[in-house]
Amino acid sequence: MEIRHATAPDQIHHFGTAELRARHLVEGLFGPEVDGVYTHQDRMVVAGVRPSGKARLTAFDPLRSEHFLERRELGVINIGETGTVEVDGVPYELDPKDCLYVGRGAREVTFERGTFYLVSAPAHETFPTTHARLKDVDPVRLGSAGGSNDRTIYKYIHLDGIRSCQLVMGVTVLEPGSMWNTMPCHTHDRRTEVYLYFDLPREERVVHLMGRPDETRNLIVANEQAVISPSWSVHCGFGTRSYAFVWAMAGENQAFDDMDQVAITEMR
Repeated sequence: MEIRHATAPDQIHHFGTAELRARHLVEGLFGPEVDGVYTHQDRMVVAGVRPSGKARLTAFDPLRSEHFLERRELGVINIGETGTVEVDGVPYELDPKDCLYVGRGAREVTFERGTFYLVSAPAHETFPTTHARLKDVDPVRLGSAGGSNDRTIYKYIHLDGIRSCQLVMGVTVLEPGSMWNTMPCHTHDRRTEVYLYFDLPREERVVHLMGRPDETRNLIVANEQAVISPSWSVHCGFGTRSYAFVWAMAGENQAFDDMDQVAITEMR
C-alpha cells in the first residue's frame, strides 16, 4: 500500500506535470492481488484487484489494524465481467457495474474473477453488508447530447440508498457521443472525491481538470486509472470518446447535493 499525503491549494501552482501526477493520479491498481493507495485526504483508501485465483483483502501495515475493516467500511464495484466477493463466508455474485457495501467489522473478504474497484473510509458505526445490482437502481439522467454530457448516474451508497457511516459511491455512464462529465463543475469543501475512469479503450484518454476554479490544472488519464480530488478542487473532465467512471466521496456529510457550484464563465 502506497501512502499519499494531503495537498493544499497554495501548493498546486508550483507542481509540474510529474509531481501533479505523483500526488493525485493512481495507476496500476488492477493486478492479481489487492493493491492500493492510502491518502491522507479524509484518510480514504483506494484499491483494486483483478484476481487470477482467489485474492484476499489484507490488513495493510499502514492501517495498524488486525484486519482491514476493523475500523473501516468498504465499497466495491465490479468494473469487469461477473465475479464473486465473499464476506465472512457469504458469497455475493457481482455482475458488471454492481456494487457491494461491506460494513465495519467484517474480517474475511476475498475476490474471485471479475475486476473489482475498492474505496474505503474510516467508520465509527456499523451498517450491514449490502449488495446492489445495476438493474435494480433507479437511474438519474442528466445533461444533453447538445452539451456533449448526456449521462446516467447510478447512486449506490448514499442517504436514500445503501446506508453507510460516511462513504458515498456510485457510477456514471456517458452516452455514445458524449464526452464531458460533471460540467458545469463544482467543489465541495466538506468532502474528498475520487474518480476512477473505466470502459475507455486502451488508445483513448480523459483530460481530467482539477485545482482551484480560477487556476485549473489537468491530468491525462487512461483506462482504469483514478484521480484523488481534494475538497478544494474542481473535478470534471472530457474524453476522446465516451466512457464510464466510479465516483466515491468521504468527509463531513453524505448529502449528495452538497456542492459549491462553479459557473463555466468563472473557470480559468
